[in-house]
Order: sequence, then structure tokens, then C-alpha cells
Amino acid sequence: MTSQPNASDEPTARADEQRDETPADAGETGPADGPDAADGEPEIVDGRTIEHLLTDHERDIASTAEGTDATAAKRPSLDLPRLELGRRDFMKAGAAVGAMSGLAGCTSILADEDDDSGGAAGSGEHSVAPGEHDEYYGFLSGGHTGEIRVVGLPSMRELMRIPVFQTESARGYGHDAKSSRMLEEEGDGHVWGDTHHPRVSQTDNDYDGRWLFVNDKANGRMARVDLEYFETDAITNVPNCQGVHGACMQLPDTQLVFGVGEFRVPMPNDGRDVQSPDEYGSVITAIDPETMDVEWQVEVDGNMDNGDGGKEGRWFFATGYNSEEGTTEGEMARSDRDYVKAFDIPAIWDAVESGQYEEISGVPVVDGTKDSPLNEGDRPIVRYVATPKSPHGVSVTPNGKYAIASGKLDPSCTVIDIEAIAEVDDPQDAIVGQPRIGMGPLHTAYDGRGHAYTTTFIDSEVVKWDYEAAVEAEAGSEEPVVDRHDVHYNPGHLIAAESYTASPQGDYLVSLNKLSKDRFLPVGPIHPENDQLFHIGDDDAGMQLVKDKPSYPEPHDASIVHKDKIDPAKTWDPDDYELEYVAEGEESFERVDDSTVEIEMWARRNEYAFPEVTLREGDEVRLKISNIETTSDVIHSIAIPEYDINLALAPQDTREVTFTADQPGVFWAYCAYFCSALHLEMRSRILVEPSA
Repeated sequence: MTSQPNASDEPTARADEQRDETPADAGETGPADGPDAADGEPEIVDGRTIEHLLTDHERDIASTAEGTDATAAKRPSLDLPRLELGRRDFMKAGAAVGAMSGLAGCTSILADEDDDSGGAAGSGEHSVAPGEHDEYYGFLSGGHTGEIRVVGLPSMRELMRIPVFQTESARGYGHDAKSSRMLEEEGDGHVWGDTHHPRVSQTDNDYDGRWLFVNDKANGRMARVDLEYFETDAITNVPNCQGVHGACMQLPDTQLVFGVGEFRVPMPNDGRDVQSPDEYGSVITAIDPETMDVEWQVEVDGNMDNGDGGKEGRWFFATGYNSEEGTTEGEMARSDRDYVKAFDIPAIWDAVESGQYEEISGVPVVDGTKDSPLNEGDRPIVRYVATPKSPHGVSVTPNGKYAIASGKLDPSCTVIDIEAIAEVDDPQDAIVGQPRIGMGPLHTAYDGRGHAYTTTFIDSEVVKWDYEAAVEAEAGSEEPVVDRHDVHYNPGHLIAAESYTASPQGDYLVSLNKLSKDRFLPVGPIHPENDQLFHIGDDDAGMQLVKDKPSYPEPHDASIVHKDKIDPAKTWDPDDYELEYVAEGEESFERVDDSTVEIEMWARRNEYAFPEVTLREGDEVRLKISNIETTSDVIHSIAIPEYDINLALAPQDTREVTFTADQPGVFWAYCAYFCSALHLEMRSRILVEPSA
């Protein structure tokens, strides 16, 4: 297994000093027998020895995974081996049981590791020189910021942030009429979002660079980003649902966009059945990518989690947990098995078109629960594939043969033969492989050479394995595993270059890790997360860590697209928006009536069309403004802070805002983008005369 670069000598020395100063009588323990004992005494964390904590951790993991009848009889016991644990190894295990808060001197945990990363991080092989362009766009979810972060790969340089579910002043998003109306109408009063799964549209199972779709886990919304302008152009509020988690598509040609609903609620959620959890439901939502209208929903048993589409258009897969349909942690984790739901999309369309649905909140909702009449007969609309406990991620292999689900509370991944799903009587018979990957498998990506890469949250690793070998191997076998590499720490999603397409590039992979701890300069109690870039293009050399990138909390998933498949505009094309462009000489100031004013103006370097305008207190003002620059990269804006106005204007762009001049006085409108040597002089004086 390839190890990580060492931590710096200086913090290691300080941490060792701190460890050596630990009082010998700290805690009530017996003789030292662990590798971290100092001066004959055991290491104490929260009043307990590491050995005791690790034993508890092993027992917790074993209790969640043992007895899974799909795999337990076919593989060894799940007891963890007795390892010679260093401080870093304990940190990985201790994170799962909350012991990290008591671990002193965290910066020393890499001190005993060898740096055998192959020198990739220190060489220029994967660097991008100043002025050179990256090979790939990485579209990363922004988590609680409600945005998409655009990075270049392999440099990992942040290129841009695309606001989606929240206002953002630098781009004027949520300040102009269109984006503020979109946020208000589809926001249902929410002023924030939690982006999780950005997916780029495809044609013939390859990225077409047209759109990016992303979910709002927090508030049940789906959004579309126009990749010509890198701007959010549509948001849909999903009814009958709380917590849209997965965001995926029907392939090969982005016929539908799917939002995978997570939390079970009454439908409609209007006060009925609040004390009857067995009446709650979760739904998968199909959205038209062109109109962003909801076409239909399918109700299922249990909660759902993540999803992915088959390559041929018939099947869509969603993982599920809480098959017990409980409302507490204990109730939701009793069962040894949960389900991957396989949705037969053409069969669902047939049900909708024949009227076999109930309209709820204005949307056709098809009954896809296990006992539904639509799941009887030769072609059920949803197949429930029983898999080991609480499967989390699911992804379809590039060749379209398999859907691979990760166990989360089981050390295996489940390989499902997609073609067999429609042929077998028992959907579980479509399972053709269950390799043992490691503790806490979550998500899987692909390199196009037959390899899967799966994150293990508890083991803090990326595990490389051969999925065809997994089909040939015994269930529970580790033989399909090819390589492992530590990450720092507790990885969630990972993504390989173009992994979601039929032709992954097979050169780079990013692991999005939840904890960074000792990897970066300290910045207070809330730490950055850690996105780690690997080169995976040399199977003989194995996975090579290239670089770390701190990430603002909390990203989840990403898509990596080759630069040749994205063609962003350098200036706006006025034909692409609804407003009329205001050219030089077409500016106007019109008083429509006693209390309404319409202003159409332009901006260019150093000046606005009107250096001064006069309004009356109480006027409703509709202001439209165009940036008449034709040179790329010359951004203007118009900011009127006292009226909470801040419009960003790219070249040839036009924006509009309406406000009420309810404050008499003198107010300066100015350009908030530094655009020229006379930038500070670029302003317009607004005179608001008091009412009589």
C-alpha cells in the first residue's frame, strides 16, 4: 500500500514533546502494551486506553456487519485483525467513535510513515505552469454554500464559483430581476442550499458540455447550470419530497434528470399522518431537462440515497436504507439487508400514460412500493435488489454491464448484472459479485480499464479493484483488490476523469475527504476539508498521490470533464437572453406616470450613459443596463448600496432590477469592478427629491 508524505519535522517534534510530557498517572489503566505507550505507560484518550477504544470500535463495526445473510456465510468473520497501530492508524479508527477530540499532538501521526509516493507530488509531471491551461474542468459541489466550484485539473486551481441556491454579490446573483425572481419563486422562503451531486449532461454516453445539473439536499430542489455562460439558469422546487439527495440522468442522451428523494414524509405534507410513519413515503422525481418541469414521481418503500443511470436508457438505480421505515437511528439500522431500487423507466412511462397514478401536489405519483399492483406480473416498474446493510453509493460501470453498490455498514460492494435484472424471478439473483473492499465503503468510480475505485470511510482509503475479477471470485473474497492508498481522512465521494461516461479517461482521480486535521495550517475549530488528487494512469506504479487541496466545507461529489468538451462564451450574445440590449445612443430616461420611472442605460470603461439622474421620493424605478464592452474580461457593475443593488455585467450582458426610491437624498451609483485607471471616477449621481 502506498503511504502518504510525512508531516513536517517541526510540528512532529512539538507533538512528540507534548506526548512525552503526558503524566504517567493520567487515567486508570493497567500496564502498557500498545505501540504508542510512552515511558512504560499507555496512551490515554478521554480517560481510556487506545486498546480499549479500538476494541469498542471493532465491536461496533462487527455488530453492524455480522449476520448480513447475503454475505456472512460466504466470507470470514468481520473482526478486525490485530494491527500494530501507530497514532495515525488509531486516528482513523477513533474518528468513527468520537475519540479524536481527546487526541493530543495530532500533527505527529504521520511521523513514522515512509514517503513512498513515487515523488509525484514533488515533480513537475502533473504540474501546470503559470499561463498554461489544465486538461480538465472539475465541477465540485459546494455543500452548504449552495454553489458549484470550478477547478482545473491537475493543477487543482480554483477557477470560478457558480452560485446556485444562494445570493452572491461578486456575480450579482440574486440581485438582478431574473436570478432574484428564480430564487424567490423556487426557494419557498429559503435563503441557502446544500449542493451535493453535480452531473454534466451527456449525448451518446459522453459529455456534451451543455448543462450541469445539481441538487439541493437541504430544501428539495434541482437546478440547471448553463455551461456556455457558467451561470444557473433554472431551479425547480420538487414537491412531495424533503431532501433531494442524488442527482442523475437517464442516459444515453439526458432524456430525463432524476432527483432521488431521501427523507420520508406524508404526501402531501399538509399536516396529515404526522403521527403515522408507516404512511410516509419517499419519491424519485423525473424532470424534463429542457423545461425543468416535473414529469412524474415514483413512490418507494424506505428511504433513498444516491443514484445512477444505466447506459442504454431502460434502468435507473437508487440505493436505499431504512427498509425498516423507522424514525430513529436504532429503528433504521435493525435489518441486515436493505435495497437497491432498479427503476424500469419505459414501464413507468407506460403507467403514467395509461393513468395509473395518483395526482399529489399537481404531480403524477406512481406507486412503486413492493406491494403495488404495478410491481406484479412480468414487468414490475421497480425491482428491489436486496443488498448488504445500508448501501450508500451506486454507479454503473462504463461498459454498462454492472451497477455497483457500496455497503456502508458492510465491508463489501455488490455487483449487479444489469441485463439479468429483467430475466430473474428473484432480483437478488442478479447479484453476481460481492468482493470484500474494506470498512465503510461509500462510492465507486472507474478508470476505463476494468478497475473500480471505492472509498472506505472508516479505513480512510481508496481501494482499487477489478470488477470482472469480482464476478469470478467467491463472495467475500479480497482477491479482486489490486491496490490501496491511504487518504486523509474519512473519504466520502471520489471521482475519476469522465468516470460517469462510457469512456473514462483513466488518468486522474480526486478523493473528497471529510477530515484534514494535520494537513494544513490551523484556521480555528472548523477545519478545511481535503480534496486529494491521484494519478491512476500507470497500473504498474499504482495510485500516486499528486497533491492536496484544502476545501471550504462541505463538498460532496464532483464531475471531471475534458476541456475540449466545454466551450464557454467569452462575452454574452444578446440573442441568448430575453432583455433588449441597450446600445450607445439608445439610452433613455422615461417617467411613465407620477410614481414610475424606467431607465435604460449602458456602461463602459470610466462612464455610465447618465452621469446624473433625478428621482422623486416614492418612485418605483425599473433600471436596465448593458455592458457595451466587446473585449473579453472587462467586467463592469452598478452598485447602489443604499438600495441594496449590485449588478455584475460581463461584456455584452444586460441586467435589470426594480427598486423603490423610498429614501430622499444623494446616492452614488458606482462600478464595483476595477475596470480601468479611472475606475474610481466611474459613477452616476442619483438625486432623490423629497416628497412634498
